[in-house]
Amino acid sequence: MKNLAKKCFFILILFVFFPILAFAHQPRIVESRSTIVLSPEISKAYYSELIGVPDIYIINSTTSFNLYVNILVPDIEGQKKDISAVIFKDGIEFAKLDGVNFEWKKFYEPFGADTYLMGPEYRAQAESGSYEIRVTSPRNDSKYSLAIGEIEAFNMKEGINALTVIPEIKKNFFNESPISFILSSFGWGLIIVLYIFSFIVGIVYRFILKRMAKGTVRGVSKNISKNDRLLRFVIGIVLLLWAVTTTWSPVLIFFSGFCFFEAIFSWCGFYAALGKNTCPIE
Repeated sequence: MKNLAKKCFFILILFVFFPILAFAHQPRIVESRSTIVLSPEISKAYYSELIGVPDIYIINSTTSFNLYVNILVPDIEGQKKDISAVIFKDGIEFAKLDGVNFEWKKFYEPFGADTYLMGPEYRAQAESGSYEIRVTSPRNDSKYSLAIGEIEAFNMKEGINALTVIPEIKKNFFNESPISFILSSFGWGLIIVLYIFSFIVGIVYRFILKRMAKGTVRGVSKNISKNDRLLRFVIGIVLLLWAVTTTWSPVLIFFSGFCFFEAIFSWCGFYAALGKNTCPIE
């Protein structure tokens, strides 16, 4: 039942935000200097920062495929536009994306509400073989995002992954607080959807208890006092601020919404389960 509810929730998320997700790269945080790229035609954005040596992306394909590569950097103060990429096939260089002499252009990405500087790109029909994309800069000390692939594909797993990595991208790539994600339609929309979901859960839970425990303290419509309602408003605000300034945890946002539900309806699910009532009316 728990897994079913989770699946239904993320299906709702994907349905509501499909117009945005359909044009978004699958975000990836690079954790090593060498990265294996799977399904190279599927659009992915690799976020990294050079630390003295080039970053290498490896593609091994037994069939021909559409190869697309694009370099981007965050549009932030002090960001250098000196990132280049060299593409090798079976050890032989055959293409170069020269970022040093390129005229970078601003690019706004609505999924995360972020502005990038878009650098050189490469697009071609690639034959089967082993490919290596070597990302460098003159001092190998620049931040960058490497987009590989053009087929936009988002599912439940990628939606969860995006929510996990976006706060880190905001903080470490754009030097922003994760709270800035609320400026995107996906960010504030996520809060609205989670709040709607929490209110639905609260209403269903209260209805079930009222039917099953009719005539008892567990089945009353209101069971918390004015002070308890105020406390839940405060807890709801704290949970929401905690979520949007750190990890954007859907769990924290959901319980924030549930606290607001309890405050608005003067009803506490925990009190109802315990048979506790602090409401002076009932």
